[in-house]
Amino acid sequence: MIIIIRRIRAIREIGFAELKVRIKICTGSTAISSSFFITFAIYIPVVACLIINRILVYIMKTIITTAFVAVIGLMSGLVSAAEAPQGNDEIILHAWSWSFNTIKEHLAEIKDAGYTIVQTSPINECVVGEDGGRQLFGHGKWYYHYQPTDWTIGNYQLGTRDEFKAMCAEATRLGLRVIVDVLPNHTVIDRTQINARLDSAVHGRENLFHANGLWPIKDYSDRYQCTTGEMGTLPDVNTENPDFQYYYMQFVNDVLACGARGFRYDTAKHIGLPGEMRDPKSPENDFWDVAMGRKPVKGLTLGVPRDQLFIYGEVLQDRNVPEQGYAEYMDLTASNYGWVLRNVLNKHDARADNLLTWHHSVDPAHLVTWVESHDTYCNDHASAGMSDELVRLGWVFLTARQYGTPLFYSRPHGSTRENYWGDNEIGKVGNDEFKHPVVRAVNEFRHRTINQPENIVYSDNGKQIIVERGAKAAVVINLDERESQVAIPVTLSNGKYHDAVTKQRVQVKKGILKATLAPMTAYILYK
Repeated sequence: MIIIIRRIRAIREIGFAELKVRIKICTGSTAISSSFFITFAIYIPVVACLIINRILVYIMKTIITTAFVAVIGLMSGLVSAAEAPQGNDEIILHAWSWSFNTIKEHLAEIKDAGYTIVQTSPINECVVGEDGGRQLFGHGKWYYHYQPTDWTIGNYQLGTRDEFKAMCAEATRLGLRVIVDVLPNHTVIDRTQINARLDSAVHGRENLFHANGLWPIKDYSDRYQCTTGEMGTLPDVNTENPDFQYYYMQFVNDVLACGARGFRYDTAKHIGLPGEMRDPKSPENDFWDVAMGRKPVKGLTLGVPRDQLFIYGEVLQDRNVPEQGYAEYMDLTASNYGWVLRNVLNKHDARADNLLTWHHSVDPAHLVTWVESHDTYCNDHASAGMSDELVRLGWVFLTARQYGTPLFYSRPHGSTRENYWGDNEIGKVGNDEFKHPVVRAVNEFRHRTINQPENIVYSDNGKQIIVERGAKAAVVINLDERESQVAIPVTLSNGKYHDAVTKQRVQVKKGILKATLAPMTAYILYK
């Protein structure tokens, strides 16, 4: 047995030695001692030795090559099938401030444009605008439906419960899912406007809020302040109060009974996780366990199994935010990636920031991505100055990627860079960008390339970005404001490709993509 082991070791050494010689030839170093070969010949006939040696060399080369490919894949944002899911083809349309009836009227268009999920604005009872006004900004405010007066379905801005139910029924018929923006974290600013039903349900107004709930948050990185304090003058609800949880879950289950199949949790990072510091009024930090159906409250639990729902949370990234803790319950918003992408777009340079990492600690398969959100557009206006054209190019990039679930924010109808509010009417359909031919084409691209690995390539000057999906499909994005003649190395298979929108032909020859690209244009290419 000892002799056999020694012979196996000798064979292995010969394989490594020859491989070392072959590798080191390129760098000009190292030779192998001849004494080893003499020793080896004593145990095994020369012919057998050479055969085994060649086999082992081949195996080692395969291992090294595989490892090299894996490294390159990781550098370009890829992961192996054994390490992560193959991606998804979900696409969310945020029908921001559209009424239930407006959404229903456009569901066929939404479906045809390639979306799989429609996200509504908050459907809870809310403050009525000045003089009953329905302006996005003015007499009435878009953010009033983000200030609950009660957790019941229906408000003057979006419509009634019956209208919501009818919209969900039509979405289901078309194979679309409706998800609802919900916000259990806080109430309306003016506490006199809170519905008496809610006060009664929690046995008095004093039980509705955290002990710290009327004191402003001064340090958002302080988790106790962040999860129990008043955010921007919005009183912080005691979400750990079982009476509130029971009342809120009745609302959630009614939403599900009407046909919705998911939620977006607004201000999710302001609701504590198990194990975090508790408010003096709170028995335990168990809101998320209750909300996700992991435990009942007073005998009531989530009305639809959690695995049948699409749920994500607004967990805006900042210092001291336990992203992994929230990811145990739901998908999360990739807010930092949105900033990075907008920086690239605004500078018209792919090298301006790192698009190859997701800038998040959570698996990208569980991130919701965007070029902009309703907050970046109409709250802090971080993206409001970007043209529709520029946002569209960003959307093409996000949607073409293997991971993340992209969300398209529907800007107001008639909006311009000089007039953010456009027609300034709550309930009205957004502008036509959600169904632009290029948006439709890249949405279809996402569906057609599901499970195909991605590879991202930049031109040397950063003006062009290519997202390859497999060997026969890619998107090419020209950020240059001038027509561009390009010759970019790619991994696509050689041959002719056509653009899904313009039908323009593009050639890949000897691993080089050559094309004339129109300024500020995206191409959806198939072989």
